This record gives sequence, C-alpha cells and structure tokens, in this order.
Amino acid sequence: MPIDLAAVTERIAEQSRFLSRLRGEVARVVVGQEEMVEGLLIGLLCGGHVLLEGVPGLAKTRTVNAVATCLGGSFRRIQFTPDLLPADLVGTLIFNPKSGEFAPRKGPIFANVVLADEINRAPAKVQSALLEAMQEGQVTIGYATYPLPEPFLVLATQNPIEQEGTYPLPEAQVDRFMLKVVVGYPSLEEERRIMEMVVADRTEWVEPTTTPEEVLAARKVVREVYVDAKIRDYVLALVAASRDPEALGVEGLAGLIEYGASPRASIFLELAARGHAFIEGRGYVIPEDVKAIGWEVLRHRILPTYEAQAEGVRPDDLVRRLFDGVAVP
Repeated sequence: MPIDLAAVTERIAEQSRFLSRLRGEVARVVVGQEEMVEGLLIGLLCGGHVLLEGVPGLAKTRTVNAVATCLGGSFRRIQFTPDLLPADLVGTLIFNPKSGEFAPRKGPIFANVVLADEINRAPAKVQSALLEAMQEGQVTIGYATYPLPEPFLVLATQNPIEQEGTYPLPEAQVDRFMLKVVVGYPSLEEERRIMEMVVADRTEWVEPTTTPEEVLAARKVVREVYVDAKIRDYVLALVAASRDPEALGVEGLAGLIEYGASPRASIFLELAARGHAFIEGRGYVIPEDVKAIGWEVLRHRILPTYEAQAEGVRPDDLVRRLFDGVAVP
C-alpha cells in the first residue's frame, strides 16, 4: 500500500506544534544544551528512556525538571543513594489493622516522568526493580502487578568521573535506555548568560505547555513516518558492523570491540530516526536522521575491548569509525 507522504507531513505539522511551545518554555530557564533537550524530546516522542551523562553543574536535573513540568503530567524525582531499597522506588504492602489485610502503597515510580538522579549510586536490588518498570511498563508489589501510567519515561543522570560509592549499571539495564546523551560544557557566551541570570536573580520557572494526551497522539504519528527499505538496510548494516566489522568491510575496528550492539539497537535506531524526522517536520527518514541520532543510540551499546581501552579508544571513536566505514544509501 503506497504511503501518502503529504498526509503524513500534514499530520506531523499538526501534532508537532506543542514542541515549539515546549522548547521555548524550557529555553527560559535553561541556557543552551540544545542537544540534551532534543534527546529528551526524541525519548518523549518515541517512548524511550534516556540516560544523561555529564559532570555536575551542567543543568541535567534542571532540564529534566523543566521538560517534565512543561509536559503537564505527573513528575517524581528520586535521588538514588547506596541505602535505597526497592520499596522506596516501587512501593510496598502496608498492613491495615482495621481490615486485617495488606494494602499496596505505590511508590514514586508511578508517574509519567521519573527522574532517576545519580542512578549509578543505587545497588543491584534497586536496579532490578527499576528494570521491570523500564522494560514492561509495570511494577510488582507483593503478588500483584500494577501498570504504570502512560506516557511513562525514565530520565536518568549519572556522573562519569565519580567512582566512590557508585555501582556500574548492568549491561542489561543500560541496553534498556534508548538514548545515552553525553552532556558537555556550555560555550563561554552561554556561561556568561548563565552567570548573569543567576547573579541578578532573574531565574524563573516554567509553566505546563502541553498534556500527556498530546504526547501520546504525537507518538502515533511518529510511527507513521516513512522508512525506505534502503534506510532500514543502512540501520541494520551499522548494527551488524558493530558485531562483525570485517564481514561488513569496515576497517580499523578489528580487535577493538568486545561486544557489539544488540537487536534492540536496530529497533531504537530506526525509531529514533523517525523521531528526528518528526522534529524536523518531515514525513520520511533520510540518512542524516540516522547519523544525527546514531551516536546517542549506539555509544552505550558497543563495549570496547581491554586493548582498545588501553589505547584510549572511546565508544564514540568506535561509533565514528562505523559511520565512516558503512556505505550511505
């Protein structure tokens, strides 16, 4: 059945109006960090969780808080600490002496947007409880399972330079994050504006600009964005090259990749490319969409070997060589 690109583009124009309102409202309280905001929006549009990595003081928590407030749904911030328990996250059963029965008390995970601040500070039991919520969209308390609200999104932050009191995230959980956004320092001009805003006490806060229902409607249109078979083959070639670069004819990666990207990377890469095209107002995906969001999808799914780490090769370097070595359709 042929795709009516004109109709899809028209629906995108209609359903993406809230994005400009949301971006404008967030820009009132967050200076710069356009890549971080775009990554959060793509996660929101595609229903994928986002991991933000950066040193302290880069407005990660502030940006997530602002985006969640603009969304207009429920928002919970959970500060992850080494003594956090699964019940602190998902809830527990409380005994009611009047009825003589146990009743569930739901935890802060029951929200549209959950900020897992410094996620790598929590132990394995907490991570496993969060894993069910991220993957299944549900939580088990006692012997009963409870669905989480829609939309449901986990936005997590972690500090890459602090090691004391932290627990490396399990690979299975890292793979559940659609995107890993590396947050960098602001430019000098942006930092000047931040200083002037804070010192002069001109900081404001945002107001809700959209609703969860608008986001859910936009997600349906994202799924309608057209992906040509050649684009899909390009996505599959990129992911396959991370597992066996020699078979795909990609040079310079032999002995540098311990484990390549999982099939979830192929799914997320195509879906994120659709989300990027949606933000750009296009009803179809082009290779530039895949390249624009490919770093965030692949960098946490490709594990360098010990030899590569010893040579100072980072996951971003491996992703760059993948994009350079795989032919663009």
